[in-house]
Amino acid sequence: MSDQTMQDFKNLAPSNSQKFTQRLLPLVVFAVVVLMIPMFNPSSLVLTLLNVMGINIVFALSYNMLLGRGGLLSFGHAVYFGLGGYAAVHAMRMIEEASYGDGGFWASYPVFFLPVIGFACGALAGAVIGWPSCRRAGTPFAMISLGVAELIAAAGFMFGSIFGGEEGISGDRMNGPELFGLSLGPISEVYWFIAFWTIVGTFCIYAFTRTPLGKMSEATRDNPERVEFVGYDPQRVRYLVFIFAGGFAGLAGGMAAVQYEIFTPEAVSLAPSGMVLLMAYIGGIRYFAGPIVGAVVLTYMQSMMSDYSEAWLLYLGILFMVVVMFAPGGLAGIVAGLINGMRAEDRNERIGRWLTVSAGGLLAFAGLIVLIEVAVRWSNGYGEVFEPFGMHLPTASALTWALILIPIAAGVGLLRLAMKRKEEGHA
Repeated sequence: MSDQTMQDFKNLAPSNSQKFTQRLLPLVVFAVVVLMIPMFNPSSLVLTLLNVMGINIVFALSYNMLLGRGGLLSFGHAVYFGLGGYAAVHAMRMIEEASYGDGGFWASYPVFFLPVIGFACGALAGAVIGWPSCRRAGTPFAMISLGVAELIAAAGFMFGSIFGGEEGISGDRMNGPELFGLSLGPISEVYWFIAFWTIVGTFCIYAFTRTPLGKMSEATRDNPERVEFVGYDPQRVRYLVFIFAGGFAGLAGGMAAVQYEIFTPEAVSLAPSGMVLLMAYIGGIRYFAGPIVGAVVLTYMQSMMSDYSEAWLLYLGILFMVVVMFAPGGLAGIVAGLINGMRAEDRNERIGRWLTVSAGGLLAFAGLIVLIEVAVRWSNGYGEVFEPFGMHLPTASALTWALILIPIAAGVGLLRLAMKRKEEGHA
């Protein structure tokens, strides 16, 4: 290979400034934002919501180690989250018993480090379950993960001494030695606990993606035959990634154990497994920040939108369908596309198309919201009427159907116009 060819390859690599801007700077900004939030004196409700977001961020990032980095679609990732959380709650109970008993190892173990217990249990479960699971990829792997999830969920109601049955297992986080002066009683102190482990988990998962194993997992996702040709075993790569993904899911479970002080079999069911899949995919599995964005958005929808609409799950499903059909890069991909588009030579044309798409999407969605909310109230049969901004919108009103059909028709028309302009631009 000539020196000129070597130089050309070196020029393809990002510069040090690009590496800092694209890799390190977003993580630093993320950590700074997390640490600065308490300066604004948020309420207990906001702190609780932020704590849940932190837990879901680590959980979603751990799932994306499988789906986005390894190409493994799992329907049972909550198993490792739940087992890690259960291990942390049992350790919390042992700390409580040792604190009021004869002491020993658990009396000197800080509750602050319970996520380490969760990580170890999640990684152990990943090692045991992944041994047969990772022998297959694609659809067989997905079906195996679904079967494992059903198996563990059923075991949660059968083995009461471990899972506590329907009532679950509870503990008290205000025991054992205090660390950093945190008793973990007030929710403001629990925030610092969640913030610490969210930052640690995020940095560690990002560091994993930069390791040879993390890079090889992406190669295994894209072309396992070539990976095997250059001397690596795709099955072993998937297995090792599976163990680490289970460990970080267990870390999130340990964080949740301290936050909630209780774990029930619902934590290992299909519902949280489906939710973490939505978080990762809607956020954007191609980008490291995608699951972070997805976790924040979906946690907010789950916690806040349910107070405003009974149909919030329907909106979530619509959002997922729109992302799958029109934005496979997720929300992070949309942001990245906007940033790259602003730097392009035809940015004025792109901005016009984006504005048209945004206006069309908002109009169509506004009409869809009216349709859904009117239909929900009609189906309940309690005589309730949808009244946005003081307007009375019964099902038999012409105004109601005008507010449904006109925005949807106008929105679809604008979207078709934007698509036509895009096709003409590529022609």
